[in-house]
Amino acid sequence: MDEGRMPHILVIEDEPTVVEFLRTGLAYEGYRVTVAEDGRSGYRLAQEGDYDLLVLDLMLPDLDGVDLCRRLRAEGKRLPILMLTARKSIPERVEGLDAGADDYLTKPFSFDELLARIRALLRRSGGQTEPTRFRAGPLLLDTERHEVWKGDEPIHLTPTEFALLELFMRHPRRLFTKETLLNRIWGYDYGSNSVVEVHISHLRRKIGDREGKLIRTVFGVGYRFEPPEADDAAA
Repeated sequence: MDEGRMPHILVIEDEPTVVEFLRTGLAYEGYRVTVAEDGRSGYRLAQEGDYDLLVLDLMLPDLDGVDLCRRLRAEGKRLPILMLTARKSIPERVEGLDAGADDYLTKPFSFDELLARIRALLRRSGGQTEPTRFRAGPLLLDTERHEVWKGDEPIHLTPTEFALLELFMRHPRRLFTKETLLNRIWGYDYGSNSVVEVHISHLRRKIGDREGKLIRTVFGVGYRFEPPEADDAAA
């Protein structure tokens, strides 16, 4: 991948809800996204285009993900492949990996887990280098060590709280609606927005932001992370 260019991701997926979830979320993160909604058109795009990563559904009309993956590998295509599957049995996941997929993700999944898998695959392929430490005032978040500190004191967060704080610190001053947070952290088929409010409340308490000066509430819309003016988001 050329320096300064965001990765180009090919998504081959036939479920409309998942397609829109991936297209919108990845574009929001700055990735270039091309979508195919069946196996054969996706296969042609993968053959003809120059992509940095392929997100590939296992079950596709007319050409399934395993066969498509196997064909691309046989033709010498080395782009990282992240396979999506609704199947939870180990043999079917192993089949995808044996066909040449680099990783797999079981549906339903949270968008942040998808992003973490994408970032890891791009790093391994040399396609992307991103900061792993983010700072806001006394807060320091380290994604590699999965740690959060406030000054010299460690802060113990649940995985969901950590994912929320990482999302906010990666995107300071960006407004997130409750619906966006719900999709990004919990997944595209999760339920009520009230779960977002509960976790934001717990996160604020743990990071010492009871007054909501860091995680600002935009009433009727959602939340925005406001680091102190003198701070950079990435450390």
